[in-house]
Amino acid sequence: MRDGVRTKERILEIAGEEFANRGYDGARVDEIARRSKVSKNLIYHYFNSKDALFVAVLEQAYQDLHERHRQIALDDTSPLEGVRRLVKEVFTYWSQSRRFIGYLNSENFHKAKHIKKSQNVHNAYVTLIATIKRLLADGEREGVFRAKVDPVQLYISISAMAYHYFSNQHTFSVVFKKDFTATNMLAQRLQHIEEVVIGYLRDKTSSG
Repeated sequence: MRDGVRTKERILEIAGEEFANRGYDGARVDEIARRSKVSKNLIYHYFNSKDALFVAVLEQAYQDLHERHRQIALDDTSPLEGVRRLVKEVFTYWSQSRRFIGYLNSENFHKAKHIKKSQNVHNAYVTLIATIKRLLADGEREGVFRAKVDPVQLYISISAMAYHYFSNQHTFSVVFKKDFTATNMLAQRLQHIEEVVIGYLRDKTSSG
């Protein structure tokens, strides 16, 4: 039984690498089987199809994201400090999640056809969105944040500013003739995102 669990975990690990590097279309079950040192039949025994294998990889990535969200300590902070922590955690997550970027690029190309088959991925953001909603309400009540900020829209904006940077890091480096992987550039980007988000939340002139 334990050997079966380890084998399944190894298949998922190798499949994760293949899907991240080659996308859904480019990944081959033959190659995943070869690298995993198992037969294709065994892969299909565990996962039924290439589609099901990719769904399992996506579900694992979203579960990891959910666990990361649960570990963000935002309950013992002021609204401003909580948002700063949130921005830093989201930025750090995407800096360390190049595989997930690969999965999402491929899955968005396919219009989310695989993720629609999952019953579990919807839970990945529930806890975090509830926490952001509380931070925003506290900030609004204390008079430091604008009113009626949508927590989902805010999270998407924070995530997008980090995700886009890391998914385009190498092309940006060529186009702008700067090393966007350098430590100082990462620090500048993080500071910029924080300033944009905090500036938006504190600007109450157009809220309502």
